[in-house]
Formats: sequence, C-alpha cells, structure tokens
Amino acid sequence: MRHTAFTPAGDLIAWTEAAGEGPARVYVHGLGAACAPYHAHVAADPALAGRRSLFVDLPGHGLSDRPRGFGYTLEDHARALGRVLDAAGIRGAEVVGHSMGGSVAVVLAHHRPELVSRLVLAEPNLDPDPPATAGSSGIARYTEEEFVHGGGMARTLERVGPVWRATMRLADPTALHRSAVGLVRGTRPTMRRLLTGLGVPRTLLTGALSPAPAGRAELAAAGVRLVTVPGAGHNIMFDNPAGYTAAIAARP
Repeated sequence: MRHTAFTPAGDLIAWTEAAGEGPARVYVHGLGAACAPYHAHVAADPALAGRRSLFVDLPGHGLSDRPRGFGYTLEDHARALGRVLDAAGIRGAEVVGHSMGGSVAVVLAHHRPELVSRLVLAEPNLDPDPPATAGSSGIARYTEEEFVHGGGMARTLERVGPVWRATMRLADPTALHRSAVGLVRGTRPTMRRLLTGLGVPRTLLTGALSPAPAGRAELAAAGVRLVTVPGAGHNIMFDNPAGYTAAIAARP
C-alpha cells in the first residue's frame, strides 16, 4: 500500500499497486465504493495482467483519509487523483473509471492532460442533476446534517443492495454526502462537454441491462467508442467480468 498527501494538512490518499510493464493502468471506483473489491479481479485477468496497475481509493472512501474540511467535489477528487499519479511518477496512464470514478477521470484528463493517454469509462455520470433513481440523487436529497446525524446514512444502507452496502458502510458519511452532492451538481462545463473535447482515445461502457446513455450520437461523433456489455447492469465488472475485461483490453 502507498500513500501521498492530498491536503495542506497532510491528509493521505491511499492506493495499492501491482508491478508490471507498459503504460500504467489506473482504476478508479464509484461513489461509496472502494477500488480493490471492484477492480482487482479484473486486473488479474490474463488479458490485462502484467501491466503496472494502481487501485486508488478516493478521499473519504476505502483506505484513504477523510478530512472534515475537504470539499469532495469532482474537481477535488480529480486533484487528489492527480497527486497519486504525480507521487507514483506516472504520465500517460490508461485510466479506468466506474460511475463517479469515470466522472473524476474525465475531470482529471481535462485539467491534467499529460497524466492520461486513454480513458475507459463504465457508466460514468456525464450530466448534472441525474434522475431521482440514481444513487447520488438519493443521498443528495438529504441535507448534510440529516444524512450524517439524522439517520440518512443508515436508511441509505438499508435501501442499497449487499454489494454496494459492503463498501458504502466503510465510507465516511460526510465524505459520501459531499461527494454525492458534487456529483449531482456536476461541473461547468459539464462532464459531457469535457469528455467530447478530449483528444485521447475514449471508450464508454454501458451494461445492456442499463438504460442507453443519453446523447449517443453526439458522443460517437466526438470519437467516443461506445460499447454495450451484454448481461450486465451498472456494476459491469461483477455482472460480466469477461466482457468488462475485453473492453478494457481492446486496442483503442
């Protein structure tokens, strides 16, 4: 396990790393998740093994610190992720981001283009104000006080399924709420605008059991490779790990 500071106070963001050759591949988890449970089994597949691989826990999640004074916006998470790549001596990484992690990866690629050579995004949030059915919207409908101290976290843990609950209960409630609010707020320009403006190879994965992504024609016209993974919902890496691995391993 490795750490580097992401705040002036010295709060630490954590990642685990597997040695390998070639451009580094950096995996980034979604809201209320942690990286290794979602991606270690994928990186170990023979189609992906042998590449230097980093499994990053975003601030407030997993093994990383959870400072109360941190904002946990998408930009904040992207800056922290950039600190990891700087500390690891990485440039030109392939970044694989799931859900919120995909949004963070887009923001990182926009602000620090030297760090990213390719994006693989599994059902990322590309627009602000997602549907009320989205996990981030359900969390963000609470005030921070209600979520952290008024039972909102406990009610959310009861509502989500066992896979998400397993890692969400390890996340800091304040960090989880602020991250959800930041995800619902989005960025200006939007994550979608940032994504279509990037010059690196970009692959957007959608599970066949999930709704089709909005604006497919616009994304395709901007050069984004759209892949539908059969037999999968939002958690593609669990529902169809072979399909997820194949999409990551495919040459851009």
